[in-house]
Amino acid sequence: MRLLKRIIMVLALCLGTAGLASAQDIEGAAPGVAVDSTLIGKNIFNLMPNVAVHQSQGILGAMNRQIASNSSRKMSGYRVRIFNDNKQNSRGASEAALARFKGMFPGLSAYRTYSNPFFKVTVGDFRTKSEALQLLQRVKGSFPSAFIVKETINYPPVGSIY
Repeated sequence: MRLLKRIIMVLALCLGTAGLASAQDIEGAAPGVAVDSTLIGKNIFNLMPNVAVHQSQGILGAMNRQIASNSSRKMSGYRVRIFNDNKQNSRGASEAALARFKGMFPGLSAYRTYSNPFFKVTVGDFRTKSEALQLLQRVKGSFPSAFIVKETINYPPVGSIY
């Protein structure tokens, strides 16, 4: 299984450098190895239509199992915090902020959490701070106290708008 992980990382590196993450950002990656986070959870052999790959069914099966088992993994990234308060009416206010954001940006992920004593609403899943900054600029008018936070995020979809 270790050999398969190493092969996947090498192939990912060969396909391009966009979205590279350090090994510390991705659980289970070898130290010192860069990993293309845009390819995580994808079968790279399906992404190369002009390349014929001849491999045993065992390798294909092992790779598919690896992809399936890693689909819910997380990585270090950035989000935009649009609400952060601990007043008595914060629960309702956080629900309202979440609903308002979802109405403005229906396709973007939004998360409402409670971390004693604060209710928080964070939005987006971004690999880089500059991607989060683009969304921050768009929401600043509606959410003036919004700011960028570094958090553990879900793998963002490849080619996301923000």
